[in-house]
Amino acid sequence: MEKYAWHAKIADGKLDEYINRHNNIWEEMKEVLSSAGIKNYTIWNFGNELFGYYECEYGIEYAAKVQRESAVVDRWNEYMADILIMETDPQTGAQPMLKKVFSFN
Repeated sequence: MEKYAWHAKIADGKLDEYINRHNNIWEEMKEVLSSAGIKNYTIWNFGNELFGYYECEYGIEYAAKVQRESAVVDRWNEYMADILIMETDPQTGAQPMLKKVFSFN
């Protein structure tokens, strides 16, 4: 199973709202993530920094394709735009994937 990690920032004073929106994530967004084969999705926070991690059951390219082609993901990104500062990879439409530099199994 391929692993994917990303980084973003939260706008000043918006952490509580970010958490609230994720605590109330849309069912249709969960369905898109599931159909993309995304498993074990976790987001961590430190200050205004976010670090996200998930595993791709069908591979990173497939997960990116499903998300890129989803109108639900487009709506979610618009919904989050006022509180989230995030780069987008022009090829995948997703957050740039972080480079793995260490792994311990």
